[in-house]
Amino acid sequence: MQAIIMAAGKGSRLGTLTGGKPKSFAEIKGKKLIEYNLALLKKYHVDEIIIVTGYQCEAFEQLTAGEESIRLIYNPFYEMVNVLGSFYMGMEALNDDFIYLHADTLCEPVIFEKLVYPKGDVVLPVEYKKCDDEAMKVRSENGKIVQITKQMPADEAEGEFIGMAAFKKEVIPALREKTKQLMKEKAFTDYFESAIQRLIDEEDFEITAIPTDGAFWAEIDFMEDYEKASEQIPESLTGIFGQESS
Repeated sequence: MQAIIMAAGKGSRLGTLTGGKPKSFAEIKGKKLIEYNLALLKKYHVDEIIIVTGYQCEAFEQLTAGEESIRLIYNPFYEMVNVLGSFYMGMEALNDDFIYLHADTLCEPVIFEKLVYPKGDVVLPVEYKKCDDEAMKVRSENGKIVQITKQMPADEAEGEFIGMAAFKKEVIPALREKTKQLMKEKAFTDYFESAIQRLIDEEDFEITAIPTDGAFWAEIDFMEDYEKASEQIPESLTGIFGQESS
């Protein structure tokens, strides 16, 4: 299994918290956000980790020096494209079942395990709740996701996609094609979820939602996100260091 981590962003909305470093270098309980994800991936024996970098790419080179299982791919256009553009830069390296995640998003192992052992061609963890406008909202029918977008009216949404997903390798050719189509259409400000929506609309894969069931997860975009995550992060996640190969 592989993993691809989106890590190109600057994180300007976090103010001075990052100290000029990449967004995912902000620390909670003495560990960088990206270090939590790397520890989880190692714990569950993910064979290859691809990190798409942009802002301060040298910091990632230093952090991962000597890590044979980690491959860095630089997105030189990170200031001109959104997450879909970063995925486009890294997608050719994918050739196996893979986990997609953001370097600044955390989740505890009980969620992560469902990505390592997915039940479906594409598996998206969803927190079922009332959503705000900023949330990546989802709507499903009979357990299968039929719509995923931030633009969905909040009163139509069933919950929020947490930004991590699992894909079977059989999906990769179609996912690459949808991403290329969007890039040809100059959808440079689109999120990765635009490609997922095209899979839903144009293909016949089993795209399923799994509930987070109250388990901890956090996307660190604003200071209030950071403060909340710092207060709520569970021991199941902070204690993962030193267990990477268990």
